[in-house]
Amino acid sequence: MLLRAALLSVVTTLGLLVPVAAHADPVVNATPPEVVGEAVVGTVVTSTPGTWVPEDVSAAYRWLRDDRLIPGAAARSYRIRPEDLRHRLTVRVVATDADGHSEVATSQPTAPVARGRLVSRRPPAVVGTQRFTRTVEASRGHWSSEPGRTTYQWLRGGRPIPGATARRYTYAPEDVGRHVRVQVTVRAVGYHPAAALSPRTRPVGHRVDVRRTVTYHVETRGAITTSLRDFRRLAQETYEDPRGWRGKGVRFLPVARGGSFTLVLAEASRVPAFSPVCSSQWSCRVGRYVVINQLRWKHASPAWNRAHGPLRGYRHMVVNHETGHWLGKGHAGCPGRGRPAPVMMQQSKGLDGCRFNPWPTAGELR
Repeated sequence: MLLRAALLSVVTTLGLLVPVAAHADPVVNATPPEVVGEAVVGTVVTSTPGTWVPEDVSAAYRWLRDDRLIPGAAARSYRIRPEDLRHRLTVRVVATDADGHSEVATSQPTAPVARGRLVSRRPPAVVGTQRFTRTVEASRGHWSSEPGRTTYQWLRGGRPIPGATARRYTYAPEDVGRHVRVQVTVRAVGYHPAAALSPRTRPVGHRVDVRRTVTYHVETRGAITTSLRDFRRLAQETYEDPRGWRGKGVRFLPVARGGSFTLVLAEASRVPAFSPVCSSQWSCRVGRYVVINQLRWKHASPAWNRAHGPLRGYRHMVVNHETGHWLGKGHAGCPGRGRPAPVMMQQSKGLDGCRFNPWPTAGELR
């Protein structure tokens, strides 16, 4: 600039009106642009324009991945993509002055792009009716980036349920009265896996609400050689089990005396005393008395044992069968070969092709 002014002064002093060609100052980068933000997949980084001489320049931006232009990335900000993972990013700024002269400056490269963090925007949820036998479904919720893969784990009381890893889950007897939730784990290219848990809801309910409450008390007949305390406890467990008559809406409450019926644990030889139709070989129900034959309670039946059925299963069956008579149910037959036997079938004596089953069938619960 000084040289240009001195030359103009000399020409004017000599009286020579020689035109001097106009020469614009170049656009000069004083400080380079800079990438602002964390180099992580899914985040947005922004470029500073840098500083220029002259100051009043317009800036255009181009983003590069390992010094190669990224197609379409021509804004001041850039959302880092999965394909940028482990690469370095730079931004190129083209500054243009009012006369159309331009200059280019490039930022320092970022650190290698790291994996992003998937953030749960809306938690997963359990969708459906929370009752025993019902099937519910997990929604995966909403995430900061669309997941590429989703897996599920159902939990009961905060602990994983073995094998319950599908999107749908059918409530089991063990779920009744417990809180069941689902944990959703999502994965996406360029991101770390992330997990979220559905909110806690009310406990899982029985198949139906209580429709009828009955009371009972326990008595014995003859010489009892098994634990009466265990008998009381196990019988009540049968009555409370969601698979039993509770599934029909009947609630059973033990009382010290009286009640709606009497549950009797009887020595085998004392069972016929209740009625001529009763046998010392089997259990029986007569009027208000639901009589469990101690021999069968301790050892099950020969047919049940030949089929390798568990003793606990037989005890469930005999209590449900004889109590079913008290509830007004008659004997039932086998509905078809290979199907579960109705609990009101005389399973201790034979099956006619059915399978042993300690619990009322769906039809018996209607």
